[in-house]
Amino acid sequence: MVADEKKIFGHPRGLPWLFFIEMWERLAFYTMLNVLLLYAKDFERGGLALPSGQANEIYGFYLAFVYFTPFVGGILADRMLGYRRSVLIGGLVMAGGLIAMSVPGTTFFYSGLVLLVLGNGLFKPNISVMVGNLYAAGDPKRDSGFNIFYMGINIGAFLASFLSSGIRNTYGWLMVFRVAGFGLILGVIILLLGWKVLAHADRQPEKDPNDAGFGAVAGKILMPALVVGVITYVIANKFIPDFAVTPATMGFIIGMIPVIIYFIRLPRTVSDKERPGMFALLPIYVAGGTFFMVLHLNGSAMTQWAADDTARDIAAPAAFQQDALPTYYKNAGEDVPRPAEANLVVVEDPAVVRMFGQKRMDEQTLAQITARYPELELRDFDPKAQATDFSGEEAALFQFATAIYADGKVEVVEEKDAHGVPSYSAKIPEREPALRRVAFMRKTPGGEVFPTYLVTQDSFDEIYSGYEARFGHPPEQLEPGKWLPVINPELFQSLNALFVVAFTPLIVLLFGWISARKNVTTAQKVFYGLCLTTVSLLLMALAGLASDGGAMRVSGWWLVGFYAIITAGELLISPMGLSLVTKLAPKRLVGLAMGGWFLATAFGNKFSGFFGGIQHMMSPVAFFLVLAGLAAAVAVFIRLLLPKLDAAIEGLS
Repeated sequence: MVADEKKIFGHPRGLPWLFFIEMWERLAFYTMLNVLLLYAKDFERGGLALPSGQANEIYGFYLAFVYFTPFVGGILADRMLGYRRSVLIGGLVMAGGLIAMSVPGTTFFYSGLVLLVLGNGLFKPNISVMVGNLYAAGDPKRDSGFNIFYMGINIGAFLASFLSSGIRNTYGWLMVFRVAGFGLILGVIILLLGWKVLAHADRQPEKDPNDAGFGAVAGKILMPALVVGVITYVIANKFIPDFAVTPATMGFIIGMIPVIIYFIRLPRTVSDKERPGMFALLPIYVAGGTFFMVLHLNGSAMTQWAADDTARDIAAPAAFQQDALPTYYKNAGEDVPRPAEANLVVVEDPAVVRMFGQKRMDEQTLAQITARYPELELRDFDPKAQATDFSGEEAALFQFATAIYADGKVEVVEEKDAHGVPSYSAKIPEREPALRRVAFMRKTPGGEVFPTYLVTQDSFDEIYSGYEARFGHPPEQLEPGKWLPVINPELFQSLNALFVVAFTPLIVLLFGWISARKNVTTAQKVFYGLCLTTVSLLLMALAGLASDGGAMRVSGWWLVGFYAIITAGELLISPMGLSLVTKLAPKRLVGLAMGGWFLATAFGNKFSGFFGGIQHMMSPVAFFLVLAGLAAAVAVFIRLLLPKLDAAIEGLS
């Protein structure tokens, strides 16, 4: 492969093509990811109503395998497919996964996640390798090229938060996945249009007789990992099913040991000249995994913090606001008005509330509610109607409607959350048609009709008598039919991407100015990034202190500060990590080495889900201090190894 000599603003002409391909792919990826946990655990707006621990486990496993499959995808690209073809196939498979998720039913939901995992394994590592391949060895523009590429990632991620919020508020959860699939298709189209230009970033698959072939990797690494993981899961599920670490998580961690051993031993299989660089990658993997464990809390613990502990009654365009439904008020402040009592319909059975929240109910339950509350009127919609069929007031009303199924078709399953508190999930057979779709309506004394929401007696008391017990006077109530508008919790995730776009040119200019006076190595930037990661978590520990252990919602400025600091750290770790992989690995193994980087990220991501699942078992202060301690320990580890890392990088220059 020969580097492309044609330049655009000093960079290879293939960089803009890869920038926009990645931007659209990341737009699609984060549009779905922003709402994944919320959709899985939601029981108020038609979500899956899974217990918080299970929803976080899905989130963690999805992100873990999204970053594990690049290990295989890198090998396939290196030795069989090449980079362009791998990216093309991966993009098409991911688009198929998002379209599958947009079809109602848990089978399509899980099938879509599997397709996303497989497609990402081919797409993600190899487009990053293509960026590195645009540059000749020793080209000083390489680091800034990765910074520019990283900006494309985060422009997509920034837009995704607003896209997912606006779409789900207006058209519901499933439309979010359809729109994300369309974004991925656009990225694939750009790849095809730039196919010839990107030939300079590709290379023919190459094999070395001293390297293990794909069959050997599968037989000696992947298969043992699968066998060990399954055996661990079976044993844990039988003997310690209620342990703090779930059997599935144990299976994943223990099952990954053969893969970890492979990467630890890999440097011993290369030539003496290549060995220092390969050994230097190992601590970089540790740093990357730790950082992404914290960063990807944005979709688990930090989004839960935004939903449960952040005051979200903030002025914003209507498209990015939603009604504050009953759970919002359990720790809302004294100045937050509560909904009118007439907005709520009290039912004794919490399973019925979950059925209503999931927008699925049987005829018998409907009859029981109308018999108890004869003043309720039913507003009928076409049972096949979708949110896209309505606009204005009709669209707002449709969000309170629930589908009615024949008796015996709705199964209410009782489960327990991480605290042992029972929760309920209403399940229906795949593709079961609804008989009706109705909203429960009441009238004001003036004759105005408005929709109501079903709650348990405990929730009702929490909103009104609980307020009076906390503040010593009855709450201010909104007009009947009105709800407090609050911004979507996932919007806070956009801050990370916003700060990446804003800070990237500043970081590039800052280190350009510093480098003219003092050499700051790539490894040193990684160390500084870990220090900033630690500081961001210490800030959130202070936020936990301000929340009085979650008893009151706190300002969103805490999250703004967290994302600003951790983003500065991200710009010193993530693009530098990608750059180091392409620097330190031999050319024939750079795809595999990039897979190792994403494997480390997979470990971190799995623990993002794990920590999100145990978040409410700890006080907020303790939770964030534990994470800060882990980040600080890895920062010290990298600082101790800096001389050896710098020497290894210098030796390859």
